[in-house]
Parts: sequence; C-alpha cells; structure tokens
Amino acid sequence: MSLRRLAAAFIALALATGAGAALAQADDPAPVQLSGTLAKARAAHAITIAHRESSVPFSYLSPRKEPIGYSIELCKKLVEAIGEAVGRELAIRWLPVTAETRIDAITSGRADLECGSTTDNLERRKLVAFSPTIFVAGTKLLVRRGSPIRSFRDLGGRTVVVTAGTTNEKAMEEIARRFKTGFTLVAARDHAESYATLEAGGADAFATDDVLLHGLVARHSAQKKYHVVGEFLSYDPYGIMFRRDDAQLAGLVKQAFHDLAEDGEVERQYKRWFLRRIPSGGSLDLPMSPQLGTLIRAMAARPE
Repeated sequence: MSLRRLAAAFIALALATGAGAALAQADDPAPVQLSGTLAKARAAHAITIAHRESSVPFSYLSPRKEPIGYSIELCKKLVEAIGEAVGRELAIRWLPVTAETRIDAITSGRADLECGSTTDNLERRKLVAFSPTIFVAGTKLLVRRGSPIRSFRDLGGRTVVVTAGTTNEKAMEEIARRFKTGFTLVAARDHAESYATLEAGGADAFATDDVLLHGLVARHSAQKKYHVVGEFLSYDPYGIMFRRDDAQLAGLVKQAFHDLAEDGEVERQYKRWFLRRIPSGGSLDLPMSPQLGTLIRAMAARPE
C-alpha cells in the first residue's frame, strides 16, 4: 500500500475535519495531529484486534492456536496502513471474543478493530462503525444427510441450535413468530459449541450464516455427514468493526480498503480462503458471488 497515497489522503481528511493546522513537527513522522484510535495506537505502538475462535474461514484458531482467516488477513493489512499513517510499526494484540461480547469489546475500548464474521446492520451502527463490506452471507440450516429437513417449513416439533448474540438467532426467532412453525430454539456460546450440539444429537439443525456452515463442515471434513439446506432466511453483509465517531480512523479505513480492492488483494485473499485448502481442513470450494464481486469493484472505485 502506498505511503504517499495514505499520507495525502490522511492530510486531506485532517483538513476536512479542521485539524489541518495541526500538522506534526518536521522531526515527528506522524503526518497530522492524531486523535481517537490513531493517537492511541501511536502512543501504544500497538493495535488490539478482537477475533473469533471458530468463525471458519473468517476468524478462527489454527492448530497452533493462532488467529487466522480471511478477515484476519484483511485486518493485518489494515494495521499496516494504520502504522504507515501514524509513522509507527504497530504490534498486534489479540483479544478473543464471542458473538455476545464482540460489540462491547469495541465500545468499551478493549479492542480497536473486530475481525470476524460480523453483520453490518442499522441496529449495530447505532453503537459501532463498519468498514466497506467484505463478504455477503445469509442464514441457512445445517442438517445430517438423510434428514427430512429441507427448509424452515420442516422444523415443526424439532430443535434448532443457534449461536447466542448473532443475527441468526434473531432471524430464527422471527421465523418462528411469523410462520408459527413450532420449533424449539436453543443457544450455544459460539459456533464450535453450536456444531458440537448438532453433532451430539442435541439439535436437529444448526442455523447460522451459510458460509460459516460450509466452513465448519470443511474444517471437520464432514461433507459426507452434513449438508447445508434451505432458502436464505436473512441478509448478512460482513464488515470490520471499529469505534463510532472517529473520523480519522473511518477515513483511513475507507482509503485502505479502496487500495486493497484496487490492487487485487481482497480478491487474492478470497481465493486463498474460499477456493483453496484451508490450513485446518479441506476447501470450501465457494466461488465469489456476483453480489460480492460487484461490491468489491465498487470498493475499488475512487473514494469520494
């Protein structure tokens, strides 16, 4: 990523936010007077990233217990861009979170970025900010092969497991309310626990984003045992989460993702994590959707 481009964009942002007069002294490599997350990162020489432990292939733990995945790699590139803008090489501090704790990790300041499989929606934007969309998913069902369940309409009298604190939990609650299908909904701590509940026979179906279901099946080499069924029950565009009301960081995130899309890095990371064998298992073999392709091309267009 071009340091000159980032510096120019950062100075333009400073001028737009009234901070242009506060350019740093010649012996200070920081291009402008920093505020918010960028000031915090420069002072600490570090960025704290909240990550998930079982959101395959976005943010999960490798066999060596290190955070890996599509979102993790994009966040590492974002940290490089932040480091260039603040004139510091930044270390990464890792903070594991669950679906229920991830938003609080950002709003409380315990983490600076959340790199997982988090849906960007209006309700969450009241609390946090998001990067441009990096993936588009939707709720579907994972069931054993041979199961009579093919759709949410077949769930009457059955048990469905969801991960607590997800949009999928709300989507299934709404399905139950609107269509009066009469299924029992149980919540697990994270995706790994939800999968384990299905595996142990504690549920007849696991409802979450389709791509995460495919990721778990690939990780466990369980293609002959489980399959993903049904229509999409929600629309879930993913983004990298960060604090609201931080104009400097928001401008830098937008510029950084433009650069990542323009030079093909977003597409390269997609191929790495969705079309090739992942480090902890098989391949998802999931071609990029036309919707995501359109969003990435829009991301690559010159930012306003």
